[in-house]
Amino acid sequence: MKRREFIALIGGAAAGWPVAARAEQGDRVRRIGVLMNIAADDPEAPVRVAAFAQGLQELGWTIGRNLRIEYRWTAGEADRIRRYAGEISAFSPDVMIAYGGAHAAALQQAARTVPIVFLSVNDPVGAGLVDSLARPGGNATGFTSIEYGTSGKWLELLKQIAPSVTRAAVLRPANIGGVGQLGAIQAVAPSFAVELKPLDVRTSGEIEHAVTAFAQGSNGGLIVVASALATVHRALIIELAARHRLPAVYAFRFFVTAGGLISYGPDIADQYRRTASYVDRILKGEKPADLPVQSPTKYELVINLKTAKALGLEVPASLLARADEVIE
Repeated sequence: MKRREFIALIGGAAAGWPVAARAEQGDRVRRIGVLMNIAADDPEAPVRVAAFAQGLQELGWTIGRNLRIEYRWTAGEADRIRRYAGEISAFSPDVMIAYGGAHAAALQQAARTVPIVFLSVNDPVGAGLVDSLARPGGNATGFTSIEYGTSGKWLELLKQIAPSVTRAAVLRPANIGGVGQLGAIQAVAPSFAVELKPLDVRTSGEIEHAVTAFAQGSNGGLIVVASALATVHRALIIELAARHRLPAVYAFRFFVTAGGLISYGPDIADQYRRTASYVDRILKGEKPADLPVQSPTKYELVINLKTAKALGLEVPASLLARADEVIE
């Protein structure tokens, strides 16, 4: 689906939903509000919306018949997060969906009793969203994005695809999730004889300044941890890595399809499909407090051979054999 068609679909769908709903008088239309951390015209937007709709449909929920969904797209901007969280709460939803910790916290602030299902939250306990992973205890539950131990795998992959790397910048947001992912990378760094340089960033300007300064040294590589900040600014990060000839490892496939070198992390579309299962259970009467927070179950390794060639890297055959997808 083209971006323009997708935006038109999202923008025009709301007008048609009430009419379609009236055609099925026997069904109660349930309401879902979704707070997304990307822009509506982001290439990932239709992928995520389609995966969520597919998961719901497989469970008997059809948009326009027994379900209405309101999306809000923040592009990671703090003022939009607060404003749109309020709009979703005013929509009087039966369930709210939040992508990322900041979005889940904003929804929780806006509506203390409405059930929330979050996904791609690095540390929901540390962020105060739940009491524990096994027994969330409040009005929120959902799916974590990364198990911290996975973060160490990024450094291993960086050394495999670019053995000459002796310095690695870790691009991360200055929050709980960024701290946890960095800690896991630091734990394995000595075994790979790599010096780590944390780059704590909050804006596109800080990203460009930090990466450019780091690239002045030799034998450098880049690890981009899972974060909303990196997702929103991924085009800039990928361009900077290419400009400074930095081999870079990312947390998600969509970085590599956009020109990044290599990624290892959870399948985001799969998480959206799984989110539908919790929405279904809540709509049928279960409480978020009783639904354990789940970790990713499907990880994928993706390599971009065109980018590797541009960097003068020869990808080991053993790494290619393990890849779930190779982009040529």
